[in-house]
Amino acid sequence: MPFTFRHQPYKGIVLVGSVLILLIIRLPFWTLTNIIPSWRPRRSWSLRRSLIVHGWRAFLDIVYATSLPEPPAEAVRTAPSSGFVSVDAAPDLVVGEILELAELNHVKPVKTSGYWCGPRGPSGEVGYKAVPGQKMGSGHPSGLGMKTLFGGYLEHFPNTPRVFALEYRISSAPPFASANPFPAALIDALAGYHGDSAGGHLALALSRYLALNDIPGLPTARGLLLLSPAVDWAVTHNGAASSMQRNTRSDFLGPVFSNGYSKAAFLGHLPEDAAATNAWISPASLKLETPGLFAGSRQHASIKADVGSGEVKYIEGPDAVHDFLLMDWHEPERTNALKEIAEWIGGL
Repeated sequence: MPFTFRHQPYKGIVLVGSVLILLIIRLPFWTLTNIIPSWRPRRSWSLRRSLIVHGWRAFLDIVYATSLPEPPAEAVRTAPSSGFVSVDAAPDLVVGEILELAELNHVKPVKTSGYWCGPRGPSGEVGYKAVPGQKMGSGHPSGLGMKTLFGGYLEHFPNTPRVFALEYRISSAPPFASANPFPAALIDALAGYHGDSAGGHLALALSRYLALNDIPGLPTARGLLLLSPAVDWAVTHNGAASSMQRNTRSDFLGPVFSNGYSKAAFLGHLPEDAAATNAWISPASLKLETPGLFAGSRQHASIKADVGSGEVKYIEGPDAVHDFLLMDWHEPERTNALKEIAEWIGGL
């Protein structure tokens, strides 16, 4: 069961013990067993990268044994210095199936906020409307590596890009208090997209929502950039031949999917099988039959078939880990990918 040692003094004992074991036993062991390139998770990796990935996996094991990290201390919320903007709730924009799911999960639209990164308006204001040719993006400001990711966007993307980082609600489930199940974050993203800030998050669900619902004043996005998207919370892509199993040694996100906590937090009061059969939750589930959602065992080749080969740019960093654009130590793959993405964005 996740978070078995979340209470003190057990949490403190596990944390101290895990750190000591990591420094005294695991780190020396990993160093010895990764000295030779052929012994590493990927032959192309340096010893440093191998140790970092091992460390990330150990960190997640500790997190799911104890408790989730507390979000960083709240920044000073003054727009001139931090780019902070408020995002009003937008209940009138929640319609159709998402409204039904929100009612089932007792989710209400709420006021939230976000932060702008990038150029300001002529008078130094944040949140001004985009000008023709200017590109917009989004991300959660409290996420690990977001500063690195946004910095990469601003450095490499054309047409003076701006990034809006929305403070969307985070789901939780037992053993913690259940809160903010689906579609809480999507409703927050819808409000962020609706405002003058023109930002948003949860790009896949939000883009699908905009495409399915003709809402005045809410145009669909020109492009959709997905970075290691989690699109199968039911983990239907499993088994010896699956990417998850084949790449176990060279990635670190196994616990996020295998222990079931994230899925439970996302579902809330929805039936458990919805994780596999609901296209809003797992658009790449093998048990999904909705056309045009890249269902089944299909990968990027079939995405091109669904939406047109000229409309899709697929980038896979060689021997790269999950979300490597957030990691400044993952070079040159990170910079090479950012340059390819920038070229794609320039053609939108």
